[in-house]
Amino acid sequence: MARTVVARNKKARHDYFIIETYEAGIQLTGTEIKSVRAGKVNLKDGYARIIGSEVWLYNVHISPYEKGTYYNHDPLRPRKLLLRSEEIKRLIGKIKEKGLTLVPLEMYLKDNKWAKIELALVKGKTKHDKRESIAERDAKRAMEKALKRH
Repeated sequence: MARTVVARNKKARHDYFIIETYEAGIQLTGTEIKSVRAGKVNLKDGYARIIGSEVWLYNVHISPYEKGTYYNHDPLRPRKLLLRSEEIKRLIGKIKEKGLTLVPLEMYLKDNKWAKIELALVKGKTKHDKRESIAERDAKRAMEKALKRH
């Protein structure tokens, strides 16, 4: 089960508390998968929405394939995510809670064939929470530095 990470959403771990994560497949066109394999993906402003009984990914930029012709794709088009129906039902129940949303954490190639996305159920952090997590990270770095010295 080799996993090659194509893109990470570093901003998501900073801006949100991660409650649960899910692995989802993505429905891509031929030129999109070629761009994904080339690493031309940006997850920064991405989010997912549940419409009916389907999960759709929005605002994820996959650059047009350089060697594509008029078959090339729209870089910001909505993409369908492939999840099990039980997972979608669970997500529908949790999304109804106030302040929870779905955000992509990383896109990767599984076994160097299948494009997958790690989707997270998240709750937004306040400014105070962000400061707290920065202070914790700095304290952790200081402890590691002290351990290295001794």
